[in-house]
Amino acid sequence: MNTPRNSPAHSASSPASYQNATTHSVSVGGDEFAYRELGPRDGVPLVLLVHLAGVLDNWDPRVVDGLAAQRRVIAFDNRGVGASGGTTPDTIEGMARDAVQFIRALGFEQVDLFGLSMGGFVAQVVAAKEPRLVRKVILAGTGPAGGDGIDKVPALTIQATLKGALTRQDPKLSLFFTDTADGRQAGRDFLARLKERTHQRDKDISLPSLRAHLKAVKRWGRQAPSDLSAVRQPVLVANGENDRMVPSRNTLDLAARLPHGELVPLYPDAGHAGVFQYHDDFVARALEFLAS
Repeated sequence: MNTPRNSPAHSASSPASYQNATTHSVSVGGDEFAYRELGPRDGVPLVLLVHLAGVLDNWDPRVVDGLAAQRRVIAFDNRGVGASGGTTPDTIEGMARDAVQFIRALGFEQVDLFGLSMGGFVAQVVAAKEPRLVRKVILAGTGPAGGDGIDKVPALTIQATLKGALTRQDPKLSLFFTDTADGRQAGRDFLARLKERTHQRDKDISLPSLRAHLKAVKRWGRQAPSDLSAVRQPVLVANGENDRMVPSRNTLDLAARLPHGELVPLYPDAGHAGVFQYHDDFVARALEFLAS
């Protein structure tokens, strides 16, 4: 087993918030994986799996801090992403294998997973293939393999990025939030929260890693429909009611087809980042689910 470099397990106390959480690293198959953790040291750890092109700094600190008030929370950059070394796989299955290796490199025998968007694809594969490793799963803004409209996510992402460059507007505003007064304000508030951390920020995703993500998502969207009966763990499923990236009907499909799926009522006037927009409600529901 690899020993985490600067492991927070050796620290006297946890950081007070994600804003000041130290970035640590652990060797995984010869590559250094970057991660941050906070929250109490006891209990089953909650491992976060981020969205397409996401790095450590793309997690809403209100969600991470809220969860870490009661849970040990670990966010990480998967292989080749952000500050983590190696080459990023161009399949969801490859990302899932790397996530499992990371979890085991930290010495955990059982974890809970919170997968957002593409991270939700990864979480589904890990839960199905590693039933003893995964206790419970939270899926947000995501869908099953072969889900309706998922293969269009790469094109939407590229279009929004190009438009954002021309208009000097962060593409997450249009991709993650609704184009209403409340949706636009929620998006601005979210972007402001992402900037609260001003020191030791993560590296942006590289172009080769972004290409790998886009290819993996497109492949996931074009695969044969998933056999979700293989995911036997309790799963909490959440999203906004107007997700234009991974259409919200995929959320309903997941909740209906998972043997132990539990649906959070779709958040009104919210899109792909509904769990960030309604972070107080989502955190309360997630903590109740994990504690049950």
